[in-house]
Amino acid sequence: MTLVLEIEHLLGVAFAAQSQASTLPDWPPQPDRVFSALVASWGARGERAEERRALEWLERQIAPEIDASEGFPRSAATTFVPPNDPESGRVGNRAVMPAFRRRQARRFPAFRPHDPTARLIWHDIVADPETLSALNALAADTSYVGHSASLTRCRFRVDVAADRAAPSRRRVYPGRLAELERDFRVGRRPSGGEEVSDAPPRQVSIPGSVFADRWLVLEHVSGEMPDLRATALVGKALRHALMAGYKRTTGEASIPEVVSGHASDGSPLLREHLAIVPLSFIGSRYADGRVLGFALVPPDNGALLDESRFQEAVRAVSPWNEKNGRRELRLMGAGFDTTFSLSPQQAPRSLEPGPYIACAHMWASCTPIVLDRHVKSSGNEARDLEMQELIVQACLNVGLPSPMRVRKDGAADKLAIAVGKHSAFEGVPPAYPSRSTPRWMRWRLPQSLASRQLVHAVLEFEQPVRGPVILGAGRFSGLGLCRALDPEEAG
Repeated sequence: MTLVLEIEHLLGVAFAAQSQASTLPDWPPQPDRVFSALVASWGARGERAEERRALEWLERQIAPEIDASEGFPRSAATTFVPPNDPESGRVGNRAVMPAFRRRQARRFPAFRPHDPTARLIWHDIVADPETLSALNALAADTSYVGHSASLTRCRFRVDVAADRAAPSRRRVYPGRLAELERDFRVGRRPSGGEEVSDAPPRQVSIPGSVFADRWLVLEHVSGEMPDLRATALVGKALRHALMAGYKRTTGEASIPEVVSGHASDGSPLLREHLAIVPLSFIGSRYADGRVLGFALVPPDNGALLDESRFQEAVRAVSPWNEKNGRRELRLMGAGFDTTFSLSPQQAPRSLEPGPYIACAHMWASCTPIVLDRHVKSSGNEARDLEMQELIVQACLNVGLPSPMRVRKDGAADKLAIAVGKHSAFEGVPPAYPSRSTPRWMRWRLPQSLASRQLVHAVLEFEQPVRGPVILGAGRFSGLGLCRALDPEEAG
């Protein structure tokens, strides 16, 4: 028998963040989030014994599959909400009065699915009538899943077919109900469910790279931000700061390879790892290339951002600022001293990952691509062809298809890649200065890449590909970052 929980989003929109620090929506709804919603209904209904037994039965089952449609993230509008009442011993603190209360900017990530009904599917399990009745009583009173704006209608059914079932990313486990009870009693925010690490990847029709579309965005709030051409230097300093957080919390031995970028013997890691990319003001008529922040871009499904050790490391190097109510990370390096916020407030559009994680046929570099080897050909046409072939290999290295080939006037196929000195986006510095330009206007590269060729490029794929698209030997240092030119999904 198959047990199915239907979750219909009555407004056609799901409001839920992937984590407390994330600005990206969490879709489809994962079993741990849905289970927490059912537990909240159980508490509101008076904590009935038969319903508790039903929840404990449900948490012992294997992780369900999820039947949910595709869709697109919706831009998260900034909402100003009042903080908690001030804890002041002074009688008559006027800050509790509506006219004098502060407002803090908050964003509530949202996702608009093509089909508003999602289903959790447990195969080959049998719920007795009493358990099924108790679960349906809880489901009937579950008015939202995620944020309270995600109004839902929920119900359990049996023997319902599902076409698009995919594995869960997170699951509940025996003892989860008791854990949620303890967290509620002490006023502690509960942790997320366990990752389903052995689940096969979800099959999707749109190809994408090995990098995740879940980012941790850091907004520049004070101090002097270095020029975009110093991206690799700032990225290196950010990585060292994150590694220092691990050393302070769980010890140097606990730094994962996916963060350090090095294997246990100190050699460069051959597989993909954390990339650190700049977010700058580019692409508009008045763009000046000013760096507004950076983003940590994990590989695979972004599970790194949910790991407790990673979050502890981030908190260790970003103390809480009581004055403005946010965590701040101060970064110092050669020629810069700048501070980032981990809770962007009223962040400009240039800090939104949307254009970098969109789905598009055409992509253009907004930091130059560092070619994986030296260009050996002579002559402009031969050099361009060799650079194009190197960029094709760079696409294959990160799991993307080769840019399409086009035929013109019966000639041989040519790669749909344009390479050159300048970016397609306004405000981006050229890949290399002219002979009359001072050397200090060059892009600053790590020593291991200092002699490599840099080039801007525009790529066209035969079918849409999903970002992020980060290419070349400098992809972990913020170089080779591309942005969609013709996004098919608008936030």
